[in-house]
Amino acid sequence: MPLLSGLMRVMERAARKAGTRLRRDFGEVEHLQVSKKGPADFVSKADMRAERTLYDELLAVRPDWGFVLEEGGTIEGDPDKPRWIIDPLDGTSNFLHGIPHFAISIAVQQPKLDGSGWGEVTAGLIYQPLTDESYWAEKGQGAWLGDRKLQVSARNRLDEALVATGIPFMGHGDFAEWSRIFGAIGPEVAGIRRYGSAALDLAWLAAGRYDCFWESGLNSWDVAAGILLVREARGFVTDYRGTSNAMEKRQILAANDQLHSKVHKIVAGALRNA
Repeated sequence: MPLLSGLMRVMERAARKAGTRLRRDFGEVEHLQVSKKGPADFVSKADMRAERTLYDELLAVRPDWGFVLEEGGTIEGDPDKPRWIIDPLDGTSNFLHGIPHFAISIAVQQPKLDGSGWGEVTAGLIYQPLTDESYWAEKGQGAWLGDRKLQVSARNRLDEALVATGIPFMGHGDFAEWSRIFGAIGPEVAGIRRYGSAALDLAWLAAGRYDCFWESGLNSWDVAAGILLVREARGFVTDYRGTSNAMEKRQILAANDQLHSKVHKIVAGALRNA
């Protein structure tokens, strides 16, 4: 295991501090005051507290870096420095219903050298507070679960593949598009799962628990850390057209190299024949 860099230690410390609060709040979930921020999309006091903890911890050590926050929006920093992309509680609906499947996601995104915007993600961490599992990756250093190096599964048969996805819901996603893809993939694979946290779906793909993942309409804070984890675990992540701009296109198709090519062919055919 490589020694944790100073940056990764900062990220893990912040995630663990926020995770302690989430564990406590999860134990009292029935007492949380919940407010709607959109159709079928809820935000709780726990969500806001976790985000504030992450913001304060990371700002203290990198005061000139900007932020992309799920709840707080974009906070500009030094344009020549990286920025944080943060989801303080990925799986909010699970959390509020007492379902123990949610995570904190933190990523570091670099500015483009030509000053034209934002480029690659170079560090990512997904922390699952209830299991105390910390998935992390830095570009060129591999993907890790604690001190165990991760690698995507070696399965190459669709009929043995377990696939994860996110199902569109009220006001979110393209249900017709998803249905076409589901109708094409479903008969070919061993199973499809929808657990309600894209960050953990990608972390579990990197760990070899899932063999493939697809979803569209996701935001950068949902997937920035997870995409890096999968790629550092020797997996492939593209949009539905096969390009590498998955986060920008808000389309994620991820798997190992052999399954990715097979599933990409299925997805492309399903969308082409719509």
